[in-house]
Amino acid sequence: MLGFVKAFDLANIQQLSANISKSAGLIWLFVFVLFIISGIAYFAKFQWWSLLAILAVFLSASLAISVWKDAKFAMIPNAIILIVAFFSLSLVIFNKKVSNEIAQIMGQAEGFETTKITSEQLSELPIPVANWLKISGIIGKEKANTVWLTQKAKMKLKIGQEKWNNATAEQYFTIEKPGFVWIVMMNMPPFIKITGRDKFIDGKGEMQIKLFSAINVVNAKGPKVDEGTLQRFLGEIVWFPSAVLSPYISWEAIDALSAKATMDYKGTKGTGTFYFNKQGDFIKFSAFRHKGNEPDAKRYEWIINVQEYAIMNGVKIPVKLTATWKLDEGDWTWLKLEITEIKYNIKSLEN
Repeated sequence: MLGFVKAFDLANIQQLSANISKSAGLIWLFVFVLFIISGIAYFAKFQWWSLLAILAVFLSASLAISVWKDAKFAMIPNAIILIVAFFSLSLVIFNKKVSNEIAQIMGQAEGFETTKITSEQLSELPIPVANWLKISGIIGKEKANTVWLTQKAKMKLKIGQEKWNNATAEQYFTIEKPGFVWIVMMNMPPFIKITGRDKFIDGKGEMQIKLFSAINVVNAKGPKVDEGTLQRFLGEIVWFPSAVLSPYISWEAIDALSAKATMDYKGTKGTGTFYFNKQGDFIKFSAFRHKGNEPDAKRYEWIINVQEYAIMNGVKIPVKLTATWKLDEGDWTWLKLEITEIKYNIKSLEN
């Protein structure tokens, strides 16, 4: 703004000693207006405010270079605005990508009719699995075809980490064509924000963790991730038990309180074992997954343990769980999870 005032002699601006043409002064005014508009857009929560801010910063920096002696200190606020705008834009792009992936799996669920579960459908299942479905309350209810849920969690990112990081997550599932998209937001001290997205679509998996939604910390895909995300889907059907009846899952009785499940979908295959107590409740899931995506990554037992149950939308499900790796150096519990809301057979992203 000072450049505009200087160019048109509207006031005596001693801070600027250089001569500024009227055309340059108009550019100074334009940049000032851009900053004002981007500020208004920011407070109005317009998601693309960052594009305006980045444009304003680059124009402002160009003007500052032309009068460097007088305006070099203006680069400091410009740098701060640029960093904030860049990370904000990265979050917008990340969210847009995730929304497209959710729309993709939700689109796969269209056209499938929901049918009610009958007790006759349980006759071919191992006894502990059939008993679990009965006490879960799904008999007479519609089979879940889509699922949306929210979670709050405590997470550890590395072995030996003492403090837990708080996180919130949202997850979409489709069942007839199995898939999921999981989005997590985690805050780490002092001001670090981590975003993550895991997905399993068309038999393929992918895991991403980003710093401030911009910088890749983890970006994993390939056969090991495909199998691992499939095993994760298999373990998480405990939140929508009717998926037990899906044709891509086969069951094998182990004993009176456990059964092995094998999931085979579009060339990706994985197994896991479900454990139950004497009352029939699901209490534990175990699978041997690759820890990491390196060529020499080893398989370790990955366990989900149930801490608490609740009836949500008429179905009894585990709502508090922990996830633990059984590693060579000992057990590593890295996740404490709580389901805060769940909906079945949603029709759109708006639930």
